[in-house]
Amino acid sequence: MRIVILTLFPEFFDSPLRAGLMGKARERGVLDVSCVNPRDFAAGRHRSVDDGPYGGGPGMVMQLDPLVKAVESLPEPGRILMLSPKGRPLTQVLARELAAEPALTLVCGRYEGIDARFEELLPVQSVSVGDVVLNGGEAGALCLIEAVARLLPDYMGKEASGEEESFSRGLLEYPHYSRPEEYRGLRVPEALLSGDHARIAAWRRERSLAATLAGRPELLTEAPLDKKDLAVLRALPRRTLGRNLGLALLHHPVLTGERKVGTTSLTNLDLHDISRVSRSYGVRCVFAATPLDDQRALGERLVAHWTAGAGAASNPDRAEALGLLGIVPDLASAREEMARRTGRQPLVVATTARGPGTATPAAIRARLAEGPVLLVFGTGHGLAPEVLEQADMVLRPVRPYADYNHLPVRAAVAVCLDRILADHG
Repeated sequence: MRIVILTLFPEFFDSPLRAGLMGKARERGVLDVSCVNPRDFAAGRHRSVDDGPYGGGPGMVMQLDPLVKAVESLPEPGRILMLSPKGRPLTQVLARELAAEPALTLVCGRYEGIDARFEELLPVQSVSVGDVVLNGGEAGALCLIEAVARLLPDYMGKEASGEEESFSRGLLEYPHYSRPEEYRGLRVPEALLSGDHARIAAWRRERSLAATLAGRPELLTEAPLDKKDLAVLRALPRRTLGRNLGLALLHHPVLTGERKVGTTSLTNLDLHDISRVSRSYGVRCVFAATPLDDQRALGERLVAHWTAGAGAASNPDRAEALGLLGIVPDLASAREEMARRTGRQPLVVATTARGPGTATPAAIRARLAEGPVLLVFGTGHGLAPEVLEQADMVLRPVRPYADYNHLPVRAAVAVCLDRILADHG
């Protein structure tokens, strides 16, 4: 494979490209890496490659002409990649894709970035190495080169090495051990000393699954898993953020069809489906709040039927879900009950289909790691303004940028729980 790096600082790559396996691969001709400096194609006595941005603002912008000419000077640039935070994330899947290319050109920006017309003039694809700001693209280019190069035939001493490492099979890698067998009271796991290859393979798979569940649970949604893997995952202890989350379904004060503040009726379908979704995501408790005595009595009969009556015997799963549900007169009562169960006053987060909101699902997930949260949904046409004003935070709408954002409340609950608790429930 041939890789050309367009950079204003070729010296940045001198040591990394000579070290370890990278240096040996270049010596053997497995990989050919060279640098081209756009400054060599700049005009004028000072060979300037940057200028101030149109529209004003701080910093400088890399100019088009030196960069374009640098790319055009390459006989076979291959796939042109620009290191940029807006680009496609660098993953093992992408690394494999790039490793199949005969040639790559990596464009390293500096300053405030590259003139946007560069991407219009040339077939440039952006690649990101993470949601972080760097001084330039050089550090990211090194990450990309190493990720791709180590997948090339003959790059590594043992071809299996690349297949057994993190992300190669969609999971984080299992832990490794070497001599001595015991060090300061810590022993190598017995399975690895057994000499039983099947037992060792099973132990490594289990530890890989455990590491992924604990550190990067979102990877499990795409990883190839079999029935044995699922059994292992179910048996593993996990951090259950849902235990700090409660839901409150308000039937007053909410907006009615006339956009006036009023009261709605309990519905069997909402109570059943929201309870089932909540149980699936590990939510601690669910409250249906209505100030109407007859409505509360109706809700309590429904809960009793499924948790203690004939429904409990005929459908234990439904009984387990409805066991989360409490019928209360108002939001204040739900908040007090949540505080009693958790030992702390919960953060109250309201939901709405309008406005930008003040919190994202990720922000709520972070708060759940610290303490209890009560997530409030409205029936009818949504929560009354007074509830939104009194809440500690308002969750961003499910579809804030769409021209239609009118989900049934049970669907909104499912979407919100998935965004907040998926892989962490």
